[in-house]
Amino acid sequence: MYSKLFKRVLDMVLSLLALVVLLPILAVLSVIGAIAMKGNPFFTQLRPGLKNKKTGKEQIFRLIKFRTMSNAKDENGNLLPDDVRLNGYGKFLRSTSLDELPELINILKGDMSIIGPRPQLVRDMVFMTDVQRMRHNVRPGLSGLAQVSGRNNITWEEKFEYDLKYIEKVSFITDAKLVALTVVKVFKREDTVREGTVSDVDFGDWLVMNGEITQEEYYEKQIEARELFKVLL
Repeated sequence: MYSKLFKRVLDMVLSLLALVVLLPILAVLSVIGAIAMKGNPFFTQLRPGLKNKKTGKEQIFRLIKFRTMSNAKDENGNLLPDDVRLNGYGKFLRSTSLDELPELINILKGDMSIIGPRPQLVRDMVFMTDVQRMRHNVRPGLSGLAQVSGRNNITWEEKFEYDLKYIEKVSFITDAKLVALTVVKVFKREDTVREGTVSDVDFGDWLVMNGEITQEEYYEKQIEARELFKVLL
């Protein structure tokens, strides 16, 4: 009963209250972000969400975050490396997790939940096994079991294991505990980025680095992801 009804009601009520209370902060960050990023302070990206019960396919939605990297490009029009585009303001947003605040809109809309598996990239989804994609049997979350268990400093395989463990039994008590643990993590500013990286490592790159797939298999999956984008856009 909780996972089918009350969880969604709580998500709507709490996200709406949070948006009202945090509106001044959201407004200030929007203005500062527009200045720091020299343009749109928001960043949107297509992410796989809850599976459609009729089709069995993930419903793709547009995630909303505060932009943490500029759109600076080289003389050929190519985006500069992440470590160049990530300025001090962006690092502050990531370390405090303030860049995630606009996702409250996604929660209110029904794209996401407060607690659930974090929505990964579409290009990461194509590398997941059928078992790993079972994480999409529930709405993705602002935070989840994997986030309070190491977030970006655990392996991708461990992330998915935590996600699957969470969906085995969704309950109010579990969600309440994860909310409390998330607050602690945010204040401690722990595991916001993987050690030795600026923006973590995509799942496909992780598989190549660890010899799980070949470079050829990687390129084939990237083509699959691009074709999926064509259908979605």
